[in-house]
Amino acid sequence: MSKLQQTLSIIKPDAIERNLSGEIKSIFDKNNLKVKESKKIHITKDEAAEFYKVHQSKPFYNDLCTYLSSGPIEVMILEGENAVSENRRLMGATDPKNAEENTIRKLYGISIDKNSVHGSDSMENAAKEIDFFFKN
Repeated sequence: MSKLQQTLSIIKPDAIERNLSGEIKSIFDKNNLKVKESKKIHITKDEAAEFYKVHQSKPFYNDLCTYLSSGPIEVMILEGENAVSENRRLMGATDPKNAEENTIRKLYGISIDKNSVHGSDSMENAAKEIDFFFKN
């Protein structure tokens, strides 16, 4: 059964730097994920650390925070049927080398670190992540 959901998507610094926002958003659009809200921001390393707190015990945590705060990002609320799982399917595997053909990370990802996009991995995290960037 399908359900209208919202999820958070981030176009990361490597993709912003290469002007890929339009291409990435058109993939969402073609797959019935609507961009409900969007803004381009530059977060601090402390903000990135707070955002990625769930990963703080992992070896890549510091590099992830440094990278996400290294340049402008575009944060978006995507809405559509089963938006969380649909966005994850469109993104592809974390490592672009292992991502399915025609997924965002396969098309645009440079490396496991510079993989162009972030997407919430659950409804619970989607709510937290949307609130993190879009709380009024």
